[in-house]
Amino acid sequence: MSVSRHVVRRASEAVFTAVSGGYSRWSIVDEGVPGAVHTGFAVCELAPGASVPSQVNWFEESVFLLSGSAVMDTPGGSYRLEPGDYGLVNTGVPYAWRNLGDEPARWAQMQAPQPRGRMGGDTLPVALATPGPVLPVDPRDPRNQTFGHIAPQHMEPGKQSQDLLAVSASMRTALLVYSGITVKMMVDSDLGADLSTMFMVQYQPDGVAGAHDHPFEETYLILEGATDATFDGERYRLEVGDVAWAGVGCVHGFANAGAGPVRWLETQAPQPPPRHSYRFARDWTYLVEVVDKEDT
Repeated sequence: MSVSRHVVRRASEAVFTAVSGGYSRWSIVDEGVPGAVHTGFAVCELAPGASVPSQVNWFEESVFLLSGSAVMDTPGGSYRLEPGDYGLVNTGVPYAWRNLGDEPARWAQMQAPQPRGRMGGDTLPVALATPGPVLPVDPRDPRNQTFGHIAPQHMEPGKQSQDLLAVSASMRTALLVYSGITVKMMVDSDLGADLSTMFMVQYQPDGVAGAHDHPFEETYLILEGATDATFDGERYRLEVGDVAWAGVGCVHGFANAGAGPVRWLETQAPQPPPRHSYRFARDWTYLVEVVDKEDT
């Protein structure tokens, strides 16, 4: 009997559940998803003037601002995150949110490992020092150890000038380019993450990734364009705002479904091992053919 190891959630089906005054979440990957243990993924919304009290988590959390703006208060300072900004909150580090703007703030939230409901969501309220001046995210400031910024032009191979490469706090500036696909790392061990990664992926019109699987879980939030995706042999057209999750052993592949680029935010948990992160179906098909020839 085949086992489904994936989930697809449509933007049109999003349901935001109130958590506290003015703060709500669309929980996409949680304890209700069979097979998901390393990933807690949600889209969060904070109303103008609302806040999230300071707390500490027994998991690692990465965020990516989708729209609006919000201030994250941390022991290292208070930072205003705007669209394209991202950040990491390490396990055991207190933080809080405030929306000082006049429109709702939305961000993608990745938590690893997945919070446990039986343990109160692995989150506790804690005191945080009085917030200081609110600063913008400045990836070029070497004192910045937690935040970064990414924009669509950072995904273009022809626009990797020194000025663009400087907009980062580390070697996350490197752009991986292959088979019509570009990948730019955002949150990884360079930024201090231990349990997960977050990065941006872009496919050109001819971009294709053949069927493969991993020894870790992945989540994909479509930000631009559309992709034809296959998970466990089932085909889906994913468009802006749609989210998909692939568990360990889920065979999946992607192809650009439009005339322009398709771009998405991707996460992995746990972090990929140094070897054997990808298992491509074509390689195993090739091996079967080789073995068959050796036996004849």
